Amino acid sequence: MTYQDTLNWMFSQLPMYQRQGKVAFKKDLSNTLILADYLNNPERNFKSIHVAGTNGKGSTSHMLASVLQEAGYKVGLYTSPHLKDFRERIRVNGNVISKQFVTGFIKRNKVFLEVNSLSFFEMTVGMAFEYFSREKVDIAVIEVGLGGRLDSTNIIIPEVSVITNIGLDHTQFLGDTLEAIAFEKGGIIKRNIPVVIGETQEETVSVFKDLAHKNNSKIVFADQEVNKMYESDLLGTYQSKNIKTVVQAIKELKVKGFVVSRQHLKEGLLKTVNNTGLLGRWQVINEAPKAVCDTGHNREGLIYVMNQIHYENYKELHIVLGVVNDKDLSSIIDLFPKKATYYFCKPNIPRGLNANVLKRIFAKHRLKGEVYDSVYEAYKTALTNSDLNDFIFIGGSTFVVAEII
Repeated sequence: MTYQDTLNWMFSQLPMYQRQGKVAFKKDLSNTLILADYLNNPERNFKSIHVAGTNGKGSTSHMLASVLQEAGYKVGLYTSPHLKDFRERIRVNGNVISKQFVTGFIKRNKVFLEVNSLSFFEMTVGMAFEYFSREKVDIAVIEVGLGGRLDSTNIIIPEVSVITNIGLDHTQFLGDTLEAIAFEKGGIIKRNIPVVIGETQEETVSVFKDLAHKNNSKIVFADQEVNKMYESDLLGTYQSKNIKTVVQAIKELKVKGFVVSRQHLKEGLLKTVNNTGLLGRWQVINEAPKAVCDTGHNREGLIYVMNQIHYENYKELHIVLGVVNDKDLSSIIDLFPKKATYYFCKPNIPRGLNANVLKRIFAKHRLKGEVYDSVYEAYKTALTNSDLNDFIFIGGSTFVVAEII
């Protein structure tokens, strides 16, 4: 199979949460454990950091990888979802996995994957772990896909666990309270392994402390620590919380013998995009008018985004918006400004919400705009309608951002 044939098979034959939703979610780790055993447990051949959380886990993972690269380590990075190319999910020192490895992995294991009905996410995790093992990485930063306790990545024993924050997202899988979601994400806390919590939240503190106590794990709340503040090339004031989390996680790694200087921290945070190839976090895609896209899509993420828009200087605000069809719009619609022109569109995936439906729902809240046939058409129309001093925001879904960058 060619690389494209391989991807087509992975995407079409097996369920994937990001495309199909609930059908792809599994309630245990048995398939991942079976695959790991079949691959001779590659996850045991490298050290790792495990990163969970509702928002910021992608940015935090990339910043951690960048800092460790600056410190001279060979660093694997596993994240999801991808924006443009599947290979973005699996990197070593910022370089994406080769097409040959992707096709080779599927070719070698295709019969086993089919017989055991492994999901897209399960097979991708197995691929990443085998790749990192073969590349002999010093450490890999592993981002949780969904939740934590039952996530396919949760077969590793990391050097440190990181949980950025807790918000109401994926409630159909993880629970409809912050406490319930914290329990699921806290499932990455391992016995005798330190855990760094990015944000202290009243509803979740006791959940994390209890899980840490049961596992005899040191727990540190990064936002309560007094650390030197660093800057990052990841734009957006909301990154300050992620930076604090990274700094504290690095401190825990240093206790375990990793050598990372303040200069490594400084340079790594300032070179995150260049070192890791991260896209879609308050990314400026046009200067005049200024246009920014961001993958924030749940309530907590959109609060950060809307606050950031508030700091911008502009004459008129234009918002290109698309969402998935299982998005609870009632949980986010109050965050959107009424003084803006909206360009409603549907991301080009099966889960995309019809743009006419989106328009009708927003109109009930006095948020007005027109419907466009594609994300690209919506964005180009926004550019045409904007003066040089206007501001354009593109978002609502990772898939909207993927189509525009």
